[in-house]
Amino acid sequence: MAKTAFLGLGVMGFPMAGHLMRAGHAVTVYNRSPAKAEAWVAQHGGAHAPTPREAAAGADFVMACVGNDDDLRQVCLGPDGAFAGMAPGAVFVDHTTVSAKVTRELAEAARQAGLGYVDAPVSGGQAGAENGQLSVMCGGTPEDYAKAEPVIDAYARICRRMGDAGAGQMAKMCNQIAIAGLVQGLSESLAFAERAGLDTDLLVEVISQGAAGSWQMANRHQTMAQGHFDHGFAVDWMRKDLGICLETADEIGASLPVTALVDQFYHEVQRMGGGRWDTSSLIARLRR
Repeated sequence: MAKTAFLGLGVMGFPMAGHLMRAGHAVTVYNRSPAKAEAWVAQHGGAHAPTPREAAAGADFVMACVGNDDDLRQVCLGPDGAFAGMAPGAVFVDHTTVSAKVTRELAEAARQAGLGYVDAPVSGGQAGAENGQLSVMCGGTPEDYAKAEPVIDAYARICRRMGDAGAGQMAKMCNQIAIAGLVQGLSESLAFAERAGLDTDLLVEVISQGAAGSWQMANRHQTMAQGHFDHGFAVDWMRKDLGICLETADEIGASLPVTALVDQFYHEVQRMGGGRWDTSSLIARLRR
């Protein structure tokens, strides 16, 4: 079993680090607010450290799941960053959804320090993290991926190398682009059904067995019908992700007209006070 560190104990990182511990790995955690790290140790065992550098010292693998590009740079670089504490040959695995640009920047910094680097954003939401059933999309060298994949397996349903550094992030962008359109389509379908006086549970029972079926329909239609959005992946984070998608599309010359439109719909949800609501809250703007 490997000696590991996990940086960032939010709704995703907290259970993911727990799965590492249950798989038999030695785990030291770091969180910007120490109370969360202390709570994790009280629940799972292991150890916590006051800085990323100290958490990463002596680790074979350092996992991170933080907020955005700047958060990731902060935990990686500088005198208290993880790279300063890692020994040559250790591998940094980033589960944060960030830009491919910062990924390639940090992968190069890791290479110069003699470290491996795998960008490994995840899909599956809080439930996937808690159940150890995440889809993991990876970028990095074949050698670094081969080292990291057995450790990632502690919380993965599927894990695949998509290409070199940044390819994992590009794959995650594809994931978010697909989700945006699906959630908007489901929202419109359910809102239309309500206006038409249909029983939405009965409707979904029928149409989910055909071509309209999706994970979003199976897992979100009831909470959408109830107007319950206090769970899941927050609109604020989805807008961050879609912003990365749209910026990257501009850089590579891709067209994302539906994604751009849905991003603006999420902006409307934010203005309604729904920044922390689940992404399925798109339906709320159709009920006004």
